[in-house]
Amino acid sequence: MVNQQRKLMTVGQIDATGIKGPHEKELEDISDSKCHLFINLEADLLKRIIEDEIGGRIENIGLTEDWAISIEMFPEVNIHMAYSYFGDEFGDGKEAEFKFYFSGERVSWVPGEDSATFIDIVMDFIERKIKDQEPFEKNYTNKTDLMLKVLEQRGGPFTFLTAQDKNTLENFLGAEVLINKNLWNIKKEVFPKIFIEIIWDNENGLDIKFSGEKLTQNIDSYHIEFVGIFMLNHILRFITINNPNKNLPEICYIMFSRHYTKLKNWDHRRR
Repeated sequence: MVNQQRKLMTVGQIDATGIKGPHEKELEDISDSKCHLFINLEADLLKRIIEDEIGGRIENIGLTEDWAISIEMFPEVNIHMAYSYFGDEFGDGKEAEFKFYFSGERVSWVPGEDSATFIDIVMDFIERKIKDQEPFEKNYTNKTDLMLKVLEQRGGPFTFLTAQDKNTLENFLGAEVLINKNLWNIKKEVFPKIFIEIIWDNENGLDIKFSGEKLTQNIDSYHIEFVGIFMLNHILRFITINNPNKNLPEICYIMFSRHYTKLKNWDHRRR
Protein backbone atom coordinates (compact mmCIF):
# COMPACT_ATOMS: atom_id res chain seq x y z
CA MET A 1 0.00 0.00 0.00
CA VAL A 2 1.38 3.39 -0.95
CA ASN A 3 1.99 5.86 1.87
CA GLN A 4 1.18 9.16 0.21
CA GLN A 5 2.74 11.12 3.11
CA ARG A 6 6.09 9.36 2.92
CA LYS A 7 9.02 11.55 1.95
CA LEU A 8 11.57 9.63 -0.08
CA MET A 9 15.25 10.54 -0.31
CA THR A 10 18.08 9.25 -2.48
CA VAL A 11 21.58 8.39 -1.31
CA GLY A 12 22.82 11.40 -3.25
CA GLN A 13 20.60 13.70 -1.19
CA ILE A 14 21.80 12.08 2.03
CA ASP A 15 25.46 12.35 0.99
CA ALA A 16 24.81 15.99 -0.07
CA THR A 17 28.00 16.23 -2.09
CA GLY A 18 26.50 18.13 -5.04
CA ILE A 19 28.03 15.65 -7.48
CA LYS A 20 27.50 11.98 -8.16
CA GLY A 21 29.14 10.30 -5.20
CA PRO A 22 30.66 6.85 -4.68
CA HIS A 23 27.59 5.47 -2.91
CA GLU A 24 25.36 6.25 -5.88
CA LYS A 25 27.75 4.26 -8.06
CA GLU A 26 27.85 1.49 -5.45
CA LEU A 27 24.07 1.16 -5.52
CA GLU A 28 24.03 1.13 -9.32
CA ASP A 29 26.55 -1.72 -9.25
CA ILE A 30 24.38 -3.62 -6.76
CA SER A 31 21.39 -3.23 -9.07
CA ASP A 32 23.36 -4.41 -12.09
CA SER A 33 24.70 -7.49 -10.29
CA LYS A 34 21.47 -8.58 -8.58
CA CYS A 35 18.44 -7.55 -10.64
CA HIS A 36 18.65 -10.59 -12.97
CA LEU A 37 17.83 -12.82 -9.98
CA PHE A 38 14.32 -11.38 -9.82
CA ILE A 39 13.27 -11.47 -13.50
CA ASN A 40 11.40 -14.79 -13.35
CA LEU A 41 11.23 -15.19 -9.59
CA GLU A 42 7.91 -16.52 -8.29
CA ALA A 43 6.00 -13.89 -6.34
CA ASP A 44 5.20 -16.30 -3.49
CA LEU A 45 8.88 -17.21 -3.04
CA LEU A 46 9.91 -13.55 -3.03
CA LYS A 47 7.22 -12.71 -0.49
CA ARG A 48 8.26 -15.57 1.80
CA ILE A 49 11.94 -14.62 1.69
CA ILE A 50 11.30 -10.94 2.35
CA GLU A 51 8.72 -11.40 5.11
CA ASP A 52 9.96 -14.55 6.87
CA GLU A 53 13.72 -14.33 6.43
CA ILE A 54 14.50 -10.62 5.96
CA GLY A 55 11.69 -9.15 8.06
CA GLY A 56 10.63 -6.67 5.39
CA ARG A 57 7.59 -6.32 3.19
CA ILE A 58 6.65 -6.13 -0.47
CA GLU A 59 4.74 -2.98 -1.33
CA ASN A 60 4.36 -0.20 -3.88
CA ILE A 61 5.97 3.15 -3.10
CA GLY A 62 4.30 4.98 -5.96
CA LEU A 63 7.22 5.54 -8.35
CA THR A 64 5.94 3.38 -11.26
CA GLU A 65 7.99 0.44 -10.04
CA ASP A 66 6.65 -3.11 -10.38
CA TRP A 67 7.13 -3.65 -6.65
CA ALA A 68 9.43 -2.56 -3.84
CA ILE A 69 11.12 -4.28 -0.91
CA SER A 70 10.89 -2.12 2.22
CA ILE A 71 13.04 -2.82 5.27
CA GLU A 72 13.40 -1.00 8.58
CA MET A 73 17.09 -0.61 9.42
CA PHE A 74 16.15 1.22 12.64
CA PRO A 75 12.93 2.95 13.72
CA GLU A 76 12.42 5.91 11.36
CA VAL A 77 15.27 4.66 9.15
CA ASN A 78 13.62 2.81 6.25
CA ILE A 79 15.11 1.47 3.03
CA HIS A 80 13.11 0.88 -0.15
CA MET A 81 14.45 -1.19 -3.05
CA ALA A 82 12.18 -0.46 -6.02
CA TYR A 83 12.29 -3.04 -8.83
CA SER A 84 11.26 -2.37 -12.43
CA TYR A 85 11.24 -4.84 -15.32
CA PHE A 86 11.22 -3.39 -18.82
CA GLY A 87 12.68 -6.18 -20.99
CA ASP A 88 15.27 -5.24 -23.59
CA GLU A 89 13.26 -2.35 -25.01
CA PHE A 90 16.34 -0.12 -25.16
CA GLY A 91 18.51 -2.71 -26.89
CA ASP A 92 21.25 -2.49 -24.27
CA GLY A 93 20.74 -5.92 -22.70
CA LYS A 94 19.54 -4.37 -19.45
CA GLU A 95 16.15 -5.91 -18.71
CA ALA A 96 15.51 -4.71 -15.17
CA GLU A 97 16.84 -2.43 -12.46
CA PHE A 98 16.60 -1.51 -8.82
CA LYS A 99 16.36 2.05 -7.60
CA PHE A 100 17.02 2.70 -3.93
CA TYR A 101 15.18 5.19 -1.72
CA PHE A 102 15.14 6.08 1.95
CA SER A 103 12.40 7.37 4.27
CA GLY A 104 11.75 8.14 7.93
CA GLU A 105 12.38 11.05 10.27
CA ARG A 106 15.90 9.88 11.09
CA VAL A 107 16.91 8.35 7.75
CA SER A 108 19.01 11.37 6.79
CA TRP A 109 21.08 10.98 9.96
CA VAL A 110 22.62 7.76 8.62
CA PRO A 111 25.43 8.31 6.08
CA GLY A 112 25.30 6.70 2.66
CA GLU A 113 28.29 4.55 3.62
CA ASP A 114 26.23 2.64 6.21
CA SER A 115 23.04 2.51 4.15
CA ALA A 116 24.68 1.31 0.93
CA THR A 117 26.64 -1.41 2.73
CA PHE A 118 23.48 -2.53 4.54
CA ILE A 119 21.69 -2.81 1.18
CA ASP A 120 24.58 -4.86 -0.21
CA ILE A 121 24.34 -7.22 2.78
CA VAL A 122 20.56 -7.58 2.39
CA MET A 123 20.87 -8.27 -1.34
CA ASP A 124 23.47 -11.00 -0.70
CA PHE A 125 21.15 -12.41 1.96
CA ILE A 126 18.26 -12.54 -0.54
CA GLU A 127 20.46 -14.12 -3.22
CA ARG A 128 21.49 -16.94 -0.88
CA LYS A 129 17.86 -17.65 -0.02
CA ILE A 130 16.85 -17.66 -3.70
CA LYS A 131 19.67 -20.11 -4.47
CA ASP A 132 19.10 -22.07 -1.24
CA GLN A 133 22.71 -21.59 -0.16
CA GLU A 134 24.11 -21.39 3.35
CA PRO A 135 26.48 -18.62 4.50
CA PHE A 136 30.11 -19.09 3.50
CA GLU A 137 31.73 -17.75 6.69
CA LYS A 138 30.48 -18.89 10.10
CA ASN A 139 33.05 -17.56 12.58
CA TYR A 140 30.48 -15.86 14.78
CA THR A 141 32.45 -16.02 18.02
CA ASN A 142 35.80 -14.87 16.60
CA LYS A 143 36.01 -11.12 16.16
CA THR A 144 37.84 -9.76 13.12
CA ASP A 145 40.56 -7.14 13.51
CA LEU A 146 38.07 -4.59 12.17
CA MET A 147 35.55 -5.41 14.91
CA LEU A 148 38.19 -5.28 17.64
CA LYS A 149 39.22 -1.84 16.40
CA VAL A 150 35.59 -0.64 16.23
CA LEU A 151 34.88 -1.77 19.80
CA GLU A 152 37.97 0.02 21.06
CA GLN A 153 37.16 3.23 19.15
CA ARG A 154 33.48 3.45 20.15
CA GLY A 155 33.64 2.66 23.85
CA GLY A 156 34.30 6.18 25.16
CA PRO A 157 30.94 7.75 24.26
CA PHE A 158 29.06 5.04 26.20
CA THR A 159 30.16 6.73 29.44
CA PHE A 160 27.60 9.44 28.64
CA LEU A 161 24.64 7.04 28.84
CA THR A 162 22.52 7.32 31.98
CA ALA A 163 19.75 5.16 33.41
CA GLN A 164 17.26 7.82 32.30
CA ASP A 165 18.17 7.03 28.68
CA LYS A 166 16.89 3.44 28.87
CA ASN A 167 13.38 3.85 27.44
CA THR A 168 14.28 6.42 24.80
CA LEU A 169 17.24 4.33 23.65
CA GLU A 170 14.97 1.28 23.35
CA ASN A 171 12.58 3.23 21.12
CA PHE A 172 15.41 4.80 19.13
CA LEU A 173 17.02 1.43 18.32
CA GLY A 174 14.00 -0.86 18.36
CA ALA A 175 15.88 -2.89 20.95
CA GLU A 176 15.67 -4.20 24.49
CA VAL A 177 17.91 -2.41 27.00
CA LEU A 178 18.77 -3.91 30.39
CA ILE A 179 20.84 -2.10 33.02
CA ASN A 180 22.38 -3.78 36.08
CA LYS A 181 24.44 -1.27 38.03
CA ASN A 182 27.10 -0.19 35.51
CA LEU A 183 26.47 -3.06 33.08
CA TRP A 184 24.44 -2.26 29.95
CA ASN A 185 22.97 -4.98 27.76
CA ILE A 186 21.44 -3.79 24.48
CA LYS A 187 19.82 -6.53 22.39
CA LYS A 188 18.14 -6.13 19.01
CA GLU A 189 16.52 -8.58 16.61
CA VAL A 190 18.07 -7.32 13.38
CA PHE A 191 16.52 -10.00 11.13
CA PRO A 192 13.91 -12.62 12.11
CA LYS A 193 15.47 -14.86 14.81
CA ILE A 194 18.88 -13.19 14.44
CA PHE A 195 20.04 -11.05 17.37
CA ILE A 196 22.87 -8.64 18.08
CA GLU A 197 23.78 -8.01 21.71
CA ILE A 198 25.98 -5.07 22.71
CA ILE A 199 27.44 -5.18 26.22
CA TRP A 200 29.15 -2.26 27.92
CA ASP A 201 30.55 -1.49 31.34
CA ASN A 202 33.20 0.91 32.64
CA GLU A 203 35.63 -1.82 33.59
CA ASN A 204 35.59 -4.05 30.51
CA GLY A 205 34.47 -1.62 27.81
CA LEU A 206 32.45 -2.72 24.81
CA ASP A 207 31.67 -6.25 23.66
CA ILE A 208 29.33 -7.66 21.02
CA LYS A 209 27.67 -11.04 20.54
CA PHE A 210 25.55 -12.64 17.83
CA SER A 211 22.87 -15.27 18.37
CA GLY A 212 19.57 -16.65 17.16
CA GLU A 213 17.95 -19.70 15.69
CA LYS A 214 18.54 -18.53 12.09
CA LEU A 215 21.99 -16.98 12.53
CA THR A 216 24.11 -19.78 11.10
CA GLN A 217 21.74 -20.60 8.24
CA ASN A 218 21.03 -17.07 7.01
CA ILE A 219 23.94 -14.64 7.30
CA ASP A 220 27.73 -14.68 7.05
CA SER A 221 29.69 -13.87 10.20
CA TYR A 222 31.48 -11.11 8.27
CA HIS A 223 28.15 -9.53 7.31
CA ILE A 224 26.59 -9.72 10.77
CA GLU A 225 29.65 -7.94 12.12
CA PHE A 226 28.93 -5.04 9.78
CA VAL A 227 25.29 -4.92 10.92
CA GLY A 228 26.65 -4.81 14.48
CA ILE A 229 28.87 -1.86 13.53
CA PHE A 230 25.84 -0.04 12.11
CA MET A 231 24.04 -0.62 15.43
CA LEU A 232 27.00 0.76 17.39
CA ASN A 233 27.12 3.78 15.07
CA HIS A 234 23.43 4.45 15.66
CA ILE A 235 23.91 4.32 19.43
CA LEU A 236 26.63 6.96 19.05
CA ARG A 237 24.14 9.11 17.12
CA PHE A 238 21.71 8.76 20.02
CA ILE A 239 24.39 9.77 22.53
CA THR A 240 25.41 12.77 20.42
CA ILE A 241 21.88 14.12 19.94
CA ASN A 242 21.00 13.65 23.61
CA ASN A 243 24.13 15.36 24.95
CA PRO A 244 24.28 18.58 22.90
CA ASN A 245 26.23 20.59 25.48
CA LYS A 246 28.74 17.92 26.46
CA ASN A 247 32.35 17.65 25.33
CA LEU A 248 31.87 14.40 23.43
CA PRO A 249 34.63 12.35 21.79
CA GLU A 250 35.38 13.33 18.20
CA ILE A 251 34.13 9.97 16.89
CA CYS A 252 30.54 10.90 17.80
CA TYR A 253 30.40 13.55 15.10
CA ILE A 254 31.63 11.38 12.23
CA MET A 255 28.60 9.10 12.57
CA PHE A 256 26.28 11.49 10.72
CA SER A 257 25.58 12.10 7.05
CA ARG A 258 26.72 15.26 5.30
CA HIS A 259 23.04 16.20 4.89
CA TYR A 260 22.57 16.17 8.67
CA THR A 261 25.81 17.97 9.51
CA LYS A 262 24.81 20.73 7.08
CA LEU A 263 21.46 21.09 8.83
CA LYS A 264 23.22 21.33 12.20
CA ASN A 265 25.91 23.65 10.81
CA TRP A 266 28.60 21.26 12.03
CA ASP A 267 31.96 20.74 10.37
CA HIS A 268 31.63 17.50 8.46
CA ARG A 269 34.11 14.94 9.75
CA ARG A 270 35.16 12.03 7.56
CA ARG A 271 35.69 8.47 8.77
